Amino acid sequence: MRILAFFASLSLMIAANQIQGSGKLPDGWKARFDDPSAKPEQVVVDEKDGALTFTTGPAGIYYNGDKAEKDYDFSATFSQLKPTTMLEAYGVFIAGQDLDKDTQRYTYFLIRQDGKYLIKERNGAATKSIVDWTPAPSMKEPKGVKTSNTLEIRATANSVQFVIDGKPVHSMTRDQAGADGLAGIRINHNLNVQVGKLQIKKNP
Repeated sequence: MRILAFFASLSLMIAANQIQGSGKLPDGWKARFDDPSAKPEQVVVDEKDGALTFTTGPAGIYYNGDKAEKDYDFSATFSQLKPTTMLEAYGVFIAGQDLDKDTQRYTYFLIRQDGKYLIKERNGAATKSIVDWTPAPSMKEPKGVKTSNTLEIRATANSVQFVIDGKPVHSMTRDQAGADGLAGIRINHNLNVQVGKLQIKKNP
């Protein structure tokens, strides 16, 4: 009975958080949702003063054709504007390939409101954890968890470093992180998140 009650309350929560958007994304941006039945009308993405504000129903990725290749620094600042009842994650991805096909592939780096981070890779419909949810000390403050954090991925010919607020949290080889490819943003379910200072800096 408890399990049935949980799923009933979960269904009500999801229904209450359904978004009615225009179905339009900012110029040049595309979306790929985890659920093939999800539609762009179920999210709202506003662009203002160089920042993107996401109000989501379904989870998915967003990209505009920018590539992270050779030696680069890919970074963005995320601000979670409202807390969520369930822990939901957001962040960046790299090594994007075939993002409009069943053979999609990318590596993603996410954080959530309890001060933890995650690194995973997706191949088609399957995902694999590289680093399971782990505390990120830089997200902690004396009064709780920071709601605004900068994520950065620093890549050289031999290694890829994952950084939160200027402090490295994990590194791996370039082969483990994936080949050069599209880079973008991942926002999970029922979130209100602002993304600013999104940039790919190519190093000589």
